[in-house]
Amino acid sequence: MPDNRISKLARVLVHYSLELKPGQQFLLTADPLARDLTLAVYEEAIKAGAHVTVMQPLPGADEIFFKHASDEQLEYVSPVRKLMIDTFDATLSLGAPENRRTLAGVDPKRMSRNQKANQGIMKTYMERAAKKELRWCVTVIPNNAHAQDADMSLADYTEFVFSAGMLNEEDPVAFWKKEGERQRRLANWLAGRDRVNIKGSNVDLSLSIKERTFVTADGKYNFPDGEIFTGPVEDSVNGWVRFRYPAIYAGQEVTDIELWFENGKVVREQASKNQELLTAMLNTDPGARYLGEWGIGTNYGIQKFTKNMLFDEKIGGTIHLAVGAAYPETGGKNQSGVHWDMLCDMAESEISVDGELFYQNGKPVI
Repeated sequence: MPDNRISKLARVLVHYSLELKPGQQFLLTADPLARDLTLAVYEEAIKAGAHVTVMQPLPGADEIFFKHASDEQLEYVSPVRKLMIDTFDATLSLGAPENRRTLAGVDPKRMSRNQKANQGIMKTYMERAAKKELRWCVTVIPNNAHAQDADMSLADYTEFVFSAGMLNEEDPVAFWKKEGERQRRLANWLAGRDRVNIKGSNVDLSLSIKERTFVTADGKYNFPDGEIFTGPVEDSVNGWVRFRYPAIYAGQEVTDIELWFENGKVVREQASKNQELLTAMLNTDPGARYLGEWGIGTNYGIQKFTKNMLFDEKIGGTIHLAVGAAYPETGGKNQSGVHWDMLCDMAESEISVDGELFYQNGKPVI
């Protein structure tokens, strides 16, 4: 029998996350295995009066492209994709890959070259999103590839995904609105402050959030959600951080990443696995070696690391740092073709802001 939580999720995405209105242009990008949710979202969007364009990536096509494309093809920017980012009102991505490791054998320098070529599209995307001209959301549909990454059966992973989105609740939207209120209390406390010190067994960083804004994440951009985030002052980051959790990029794992910062820039990096990929991404463009985001996970209902940052960066008791492009709505100015989140465990750690304790041992203390 079809899972009725699929149709509930479709309604939440269309009416709460994206707030689709009649006449809006809506891009729905979905993996073939997400068929049931794709059709449910399509139906809700049509009923809402939107003009829907559906795009389905062809499994295996990215691997062929990155292995065989010429330099000219790697640097080609699709005018169709550019037109959509320039003009559409909303976009939704539904992830359900058949294989999360299809790019494991790809030269990371080729991916970096393509990312750099598309930096302009990413800049437009983020700028329009910051102005609320383009609404966007990303989610996944339970499938075997994600379940295997999470070391779960498909049945257990399905329950994990729907529970994380509060889709077992009669009114998931009511939960996410309350979560937004909790996040805003934290963001309001941080508003107008400056110096941040993050210290623990995995981190010793200082940075500035002067004149920066913390954005609350309550199901409007990612679903499920649960974080607050900002863009640090670009040249303010100094110190060291170790990411005990693997960082995933294009399906490839980079493990035991350590980064050293001086005046905002990553001046040294190392990893025990896939160091070449790490360095290639950091060398994509000048902005790739600076932080575009500092986020604090606020979803204490998500406790298991699943190798999917849609969930993992929300884990209560963690922070995440993203090298590369900043979200303009935070006041961040860093530009790059890269935006790569990395997850840091904050057990036995603390965050002080302007000398006042804000966070300790995985939880806010204000």
